[in-house]
Amino acid sequence: MLRPRTRKAIARVRETGTHVIVVTGRMFQAVRPYLTEAGLDDPVVCYQGALVADPVTGAFLRHVPIPRAAALEAMDAVIEAGFHLNCYVDDELYVAEETPEAHAYADLNKVAMHVVGDLRAWLQDDPTKLVAVGDPHALDELERVLKPRFEGKLFVSKSLPHFLEFAHPDVNKGAGLTFIAERLGFSPDDTVACGDGENDRELLDWAAYKVAVANAHPEILARADLVVPDVEDEGIAQLFEAFVDSVS
Repeated sequence: MLRPRTRKAIARVRETGTHVIVVTGRMFQAVRPYLTEAGLDDPVVCYQGALVADPVTGAFLRHVPIPRAAALEAMDAVIEAGFHLNCYVDDELYVAEETPEAHAYADLNKVAMHVVGDLRAWLQDDPTKLVAVGDPHALDELERVLKPRFEGKLFVSKSLPHFLEFAHPDVNKGAGLTFIAERLGFSPDDTVACGDGENDRELLDWAAYKVAVANAHPEILARADLVVPDVEDEGIAQLFEAFVDSVS
């Protein structure tokens, strides 16, 4: 649930005629209830930019999945390294077996998981995204090994410390926002972007004005024109309130 201050701040920004666009690594079905609660009807960027959807109708406006051959190669690498793997097809979560990691992800995102056995044998379609789940330090090492291996073939980035994500090489949050900007008619010069995770690099690089929350990844903090308080202190609400005051 969104806090009242955050809901009010979003509504005030919307009243100025400004677009409020959510750009996230999460599944569409996981983020859609929050968009409804906030009254947001602008397109939403999901899966690190692999999917852009209309939160009102549920229609997919842009979908750039991973080619199955590249997905299978990444699956081999992740599974052989001993990590739990999530696979996403048609906005549903698929896993090989029920594990604590699978339950932790499903519970965090409030989505169902479908247990299908060997994911590599099961996969017949191009998946939207793959996520390796595990110890943050071990995933850092996996990222170090796999990024050069899949350069040009896959987008590889951490979202949270215990999630290492794989997507189509043309996918990132900046690319997803570019699609919406062209659709709605705004430019980077018109845009304030706020992020916290490693996977927000391209988002902040796209926008003219860059904001980080206080507990953001060091690379995000280094890019920021402004740092706002973290989620516990509703830094985003404070940012929105300051914006409304500046245009009033």
